[in-house]
Amino acid sequence: MPFSLPIPAEANALLDRDPLALLIGMTLDQQIPLEKAFTSPWVLGQRLGHEPTAQELAEFDPGALVEIFATPPALHRFPKAMAARVQEVCRVLVDRYDGDPAALWAGAGSGAELFRRVQALPGFGRQKAQILVALLGKQYSVRPDGWREAAGGYGEEGSFRSVADIVDGESLGRVREYKKQMKAATKQG
Repeated sequence: MPFSLPIPAEANALLDRDPLALLIGMTLDQQIPLEKAFTSPWVLGQRLGHEPTAQELAEFDPGALVEIFATPPALHRFPKAMAARVQEVCRVLVDRYDGDPAALWAGAGSGAELFRRVQALPGFGRQKAQILVALLGKQYSVRPDGWREAAGGYGEEGSFRSVADIVDGESLGRVREYKKQMKAATKQG
């Protein structure tokens, strides 16, 4: 099933075919609407005039990358910090996976190993790592043994907790409702 968020078709197509775009979207998915986070890899490619590689972004002049991220409309509400974070993620991909983003998950022998690899990325704490493991399993058929357990509640079949569960407008609404309920519960508790 192709990745399908309520974003431009070109942005969804990029997320489907380019593992780096998916990782950039996940990296940016904090403190902004997920539509913005997952559209930004496509906008970045437009601004560069091509789809970047991890090697290219790892070696990019940091100041120039910040300018690209900050150009209105900015790719994130914190363009300087997130340009640096994307560059850090790309450097890890170059150093550990020969610049191949898909190698992050392709060689994982178990869900636990996949989780450890993802959590080792800059900015990927436990929750974000679990969400990416769930997203890879549910929408990209990356399913090493134990992937659902490694993804925690995000890996549950039929759950609507994160971007891993969004395939259309209805599922987006269900995920937003779940997040709203969790926020309310946190305030009460």
